Amino acid sequence: MRPASHWVAGGLLAAAVVVPLLVGVYDREDPTLFGFPFFYWFQFLLIPIASGLTYGAFRLVTPPAKRRPPSGGEHR
Repeated sequence: MRPASHWVAGGLLAAAVVVPLLVGVYDREDPTLFGFPFFYWFQFLLIPIASGLTYGAFRLVTPPAKRRPPSGGEHR
C-alpha cells in the first residue's frame, strides 16, 4: 500500500465530515434556488459531494484486485 494515498483518502473523508459541520458557512437564506433557501439546497448539494469524496477515498485505498467482482465460472 502507498501511505500517501491513505493520507489523501483521509483528507477526502475529513472534508466530507467537516464541511457539513461548519453550519456558519451555510446558515443564511440567500441565495434561493427554486424558492428554497440556501440553508436547505446547500445541504442537499452536500449529499452527492460527500458521496463522491467517500467513493474517491475508497478507490484510493482499495487495491484493484479487490474492487473487481469475482469471475463468473466459480461458485462456492
